[in-house]
Amino acid sequence: MQLFVPLLFASMALAAPTRSCDLSYAVVDVPANSALTPPTHPVSFLALGVGTQNYTCTSAGSFTTAGAVAELFDVSCLYGTKFLSELPSAALRLWEKVPVYTDAVTAIESLPLPGPAASSILGQHYFVINPVTGSGISPKWDFTSGAFAGNPDAFMVGARAAGIPAPTGPSDIDWLLLTNIEGLLADEVYRTDTRSGQPPASCAPGSEPITVKYTALYWLTGGSIKK
Repeated sequence: MQLFVPLLFASMALAAPTRSCDLSYAVVDVPANSALTPPTHPVSFLALGVGTQNYTCTSAGSFTTAGAVAELFDVSCLYGTKFLSELPSAALRLWEKVPVYTDAVTAIESLPLPGPAASSILGQHYFVINPVTGSGISPKWDFTSGAFAGNPDAFMVGARAAGIPAPTGPSDIDWLLLTNIEGLLADEVYRTDTRSGQPPASCAPGSEPITVKYTALYWLTGGSIKK
């Protein structure tokens, strides 16, 4: 399985994170009576993900996932505001306008985040070899070079526990619930409010891998590493 090199992070600024806000009272916004059951732990982090979903073409002429890469921006202080629900769409509009060589930090600099985009970085989201089975790939949320720089345990590798089609339509990737298989950063991650990220319906066998820009909200619950 090919792992995409996270070029998205190449120009990440090493600025100190901005102030975060308390989320212990926050409620993860998922559809009622769906496969996405309520969290079993309080919300610890709320991040805007800006990145790409990555795909390879199978011999059958369809795309299969090859993971994702994204920058994760702290939007905890926007919880409870109207702008939070509008944020993924606003970020996607900016992200899709910029050339492919432009990083996510630069792309969303004009968004009204609690501070400059570079100093709002919590960490990165990407895929790694599954640490339990040693095969296949698993999603990782990595704060070891962001909000908790130098703490080797500030990450979570997850496994999909449930998912539903995005309520916003078929062009948006699924909403997910993932549970911890390694790391101390969180016990669960919810991916909601997704925008774009789906591949074309078909491809020519042997064609090059593709990346599709997307945005989403990530709710990290529990964990033993706190702000």
